Amino acid sequence: MREPGGAAVAERVEEYWEWAAVALFLLVSVDLLTTMYAAAVVGPGAEANPLMRWALGQPLPVLVGVNLVAVALATVVFRGLMETYRMTPAGVRPYYGLLIEAWLGLLVAAGLALFANNLSVIVLGESLL
Repeated sequence: MREPGGAAVAERVEEYWEWAAVALFLLVSVDLLTTMYAAAVVGPGAEANPLMRWALGQPLPVLVGVNLVAVALATVVFRGLMETYRMTPAGVRPYYGLLIEAWLGLLVAAGLALFANNLSVIVLGESLL
């Protein structure tokens, strides 16, 4: 079956998936590990996210399960976003692509900020916020 929008759109979608994978790695894997370590240092009560604060008090399989559900939901939403990008008219697609790129950039920046904040909690014992 022919790709809507052609090979260039398929390549762009693949690149967006790569950036989404980077963002999810930072926002889930790296954040989960550093959050667990930070909670061990200062206690789970210092966690700002109420869902994560609750999950930190649960057994490890529940904590990992919550994060896996978040990954699954993010993947489904992003897949839908990529389908809308493929179906967007060619004249509008570059602008829509810029919005997607800005959003992915913000997600990666947020992941790096969370990582830096967790490191601050681990090393200094207090949040950067």
